[in-house]
Amino acid sequence: MPQITPCTHRPSCPACPRFGEAGLAPQTAKKLEALAQGAGLEAPPLRELPAAGYRHRARLAVRGRPSSPKIGLFQAGSHRIADTPRCPIHHPAINAAAAEIRAAIREVGTAPYADGPHRGALRYLQLCVERPTGRVQVVLVGNAETPDVLGDLPGAVERRLGQQLQGLFFNGQPERSNAILGPHWAHLAGEEATREEIGGATVFFPPGAFGQGNLSLFDRAVERIHGLVREGAVVAECHAGVGAIGLGLLARGFEVRFNERSVEGLAGLARGLEARPEPERAKASFFAGAAGDRLDALVGAEVVIVDPPRRGLDAPLVHALAEDPPERLLYLSCGIDSLTRDVATLTLSGALRVAGLEAYAFLPFTEHVETLVWLDRAEGEAGA
Repeated sequence: MPQITPCTHRPSCPACPRFGEAGLAPQTAKKLEALAQGAGLEAPPLRELPAAGYRHRARLAVRGRPSSPKIGLFQAGSHRIADTPRCPIHHPAINAAAAEIRAAIREVGTAPYADGPHRGALRYLQLCVERPTGRVQVVLVGNAETPDVLGDLPGAVERRLGQQLQGLFFNGQPERSNAILGPHWAHLAGEEATREEIGGATVFFPPGAFGQGNLSLFDRAVERIHGLVREGAVVAECHAGVGAIGLGLLARGFEVRFNERSVEGLAGLARGLEARPEPERAKASFFAGAAGDRLDALVGAEVVIVDPPRRGLDAPLVHALAEDPPERLLYLSCGIDSLTRDVATLTLSGALRVAGLEAYAFLPFTEHVETLVWLDRAEGEAGA
């Protein structure tokens, strides 16, 4: 991996515990190797890209005083802020937007949040760069249900960012909680979702929907997944989110069944489908709800794609896939331990076997790894 600019925010910032180190963390690599050996495969290749400026999405805490706000991450084991104005892994537009918001806080005197007394107005920022335009979607997370708590700050942010502002939102998180986002939303200015071209389709990300921070490498993973889907197969995608994987398959002529439970994910997915031509929309169907509750999406599907949260697959979904396996299961995992557990269950009966394994460094300089596993149905099993 090419050299990256030294980070002036270490060691107080905990974001990159392996800053400057290439490859996977040794413990993570051992777990991957064990998973591969159990399937009779060699250690998986690692896909990675330069780390400098890779992060297109960031959630940052805001603390300090109106005259000297701090914007960054909590130091390990505390609510003390590591101020990170020159983060080398953030896209430059994120650092620039954070600097303008910092100046806006000083200008209008908005009080940053204080955890102990549960006092102050601005708790967090969520910043997301739209790659085609370089503009930034901004979410101001306030300590109340409505944007009034922020006073003149939204207007100051809109004015300072100008043409660099893609969309401006308020999110209300009035509870004493470590959860960053709350349930209250208001669209204040600009566009309602960022737009990205992924896998040959336009994908829309509303501010409350999940999106990968490393979109450049995610592009590579989506391309690989698409290449592993048999031509003409009926596809079911569980945990589809805004359709960042499945919409591109729809654009290539596949019939795709989309399963998602989050309101924001479904809203982004609906926008993505609206942007497709009518013949493609006719090949798409929604299965809203938890993946374990919408097993009907699997009926007749020849290829199943799953991209679950770190906890892994719902137990009903794992057992359904193991008992009546598709021709191919493509599993994109962000949790190596849950993946290992799920693969053990999926392959226990011998109806599915691990056919391939690849690793993706979506979060370089950390212990994390994203893993793509594909499992094929054994010959002679149901539906073969």
